[in-house]
Amino acid sequence: MNQQSRGKIIQGVGGLYTIRLEAETDTPTPLDGKTISCRARGVFRHEGTTPLPGDNVVVGYDDSALKIDEHGIPTAADDGSGIRIEDILPRRNALIRPPMANLEVLFVSMAAAKPAPLLPTVDKLISIAEHNHIEPVIIIGKADLDPTRAAELQALYAKAGFASFVVSCEKNEGIDAVEQYIRQNVKDKIAAFAGTSGVGKSTLMNRLFPSLSRMTGEISQKNARGRHTTREVTLFALSDLWPDCQNAQGYIADTPGFSLLDFTRFDFFEKDDLPATMRDFAPYLGKCRWADCTHLKEEGCAVLEAVRRGDIASSRHESFVSIYNDLKDKHPWTKVPSHH
Repeated sequence: MNQQSRGKIIQGVGGLYTIRLEAETDTPTPLDGKTISCRARGVFRHEGTTPLPGDNVVVGYDDSALKIDEHGIPTAADDGSGIRIEDILPRRNALIRPPMANLEVLFVSMAAAKPAPLLPTVDKLISIAEHNHIEPVIIIGKADLDPTRAAELQALYAKAGFASFVVSCEKNEGIDAVEQYIRQNVKDKIAAFAGTSGVGKSTLMNRLFPSLSRMTGEISQKNARGRHTTREVTLFALSDLWPDCQNAQGYIADTPGFSLLDFTRFDFFEKDDLPATMRDFAPYLGKCRWADCTHLKEEGCAVLEAVRRGDIASSRHESFVSIYNDLKDKHPWTKVPSHH
């Protein structure tokens, strides 16, 4: 193979990967800037590594892998024959469920009411994101059903150090603020939305990205295994979703079923790592009377003192205790191997 291009995997189904290739400026190749489908070298399977949506990869091919379209422009053969993923570049992170790599921003969505927010579930998702170097952004939807509760939740998470937004799709409120955040902070990143069913996540995504459902349908039709795509992660370029964002390099991940990572079965971190995933605990860590303080109930615990003063929300500490107990009871044989 005498040509190489870099790109990003935007979908993978049944060992066939859809890759959006970068437009190289220094040493252009025939497939630069195109979206292609191909398979990966067998060596990844032997190494126990699975290419994932979000992976930055190097693909290799030679001229025999190309076909010339009616305009005389070289493109890849439809089945990706002669093209292979040669290398997977180092990852920022890799999630098991949903299977994807290099996620940088997670919009953690909850409803002000119907369903009532389960804060331990929300905080669990935030901790997993924090541990994986993913920035959590809090979305409180259905604000019109309980404006008071929505305002309380926003205040709680803003105080804990998170960007947080109150949204009502019913009244068309707060959507512009979320869009502005995405334009400013996701223009060169991969972002996803997560939340339990019924919180209005899909409604918000369709308001933010009106072409998303159409594009999702088109991908399903093009894909021979379309019936499986409802469970697959697909990345959509911001420059495709918002035509006025042509210079954006960011992606929005459509992650069906992304409600809560199965926390007790999947090995994300040990209980000793948990305090570092609570950013509102940070000013108090290392200031307890005992060096091995668990921040559960010890005398002289700086975290508990902060909770008593109201500097840390009591709900955040309750979530900490709940997650701690989950981790404490986890046994090595219940862990599943993560993606390498």
